[in-house]
Amino acid sequence: MSVFLALNYKVMTHLGIFEKATALRLLIVDHSEIVSERLKAILSEVPMVETISQARDQQEARESVHKLNPDVVIVDIQMPGGGGINLIHEIKKVPKPPLLIVLTNQSSPQYRRKCMEARVDFFFDKSTEFDRVPELLKRLN
Repeated sequence: MSVFLALNYKVMTHLGIFEKATALRLLIVDHSEIVSERLKAILSEVPMVETISQARDQQEARESVHKLNPDVVIVDIQMPGGGGINLIHEIKKVPKPPLLIVLTNQSSPQYRRKCMEARVDFFFDKSTEFDRVPELLKRLN
C-alpha cells in the first residue's frame, strides 16, 4: 500500500475541505481526451464534486490553476509541453495549493518517489487504481 493512500488531514484542513458545504472544484490535467472524458463522467456521479475545467498540457494547466483556483487537481505526469512533475512543483508554490492527485501510467517506484518528493497528496496507477479516485473524493466530502 502506498504512502499516498492515507488521508492527509492537515492538508485537507488547510484547504478548508472539511469546512465546506459546497462542491469540491476539480481540475483534470491529462493529455488524453479519452481518459479525461472517462474520468469526468465517473466523477459526475460523485456527490459534491464539480469538474470545473480540463487541461491537456502544462501551459493550460498552469493557467487554469491560477485563474480558477481549484480545490483538487488530478494530474498525469506524462504530458506535452513538459512533465507533470514540473507542473506539480509549480502548483505547490501557489499561496493556497490545491489537493494534488497523480493519476498516471508512469507508476514505477522512481516516479512515485519523485512525486512524493514534490509533495503530491495521493498517487494512483491508471491501469490498476483508476476507480480509487472517486472513492477518495467521496471520502473527502
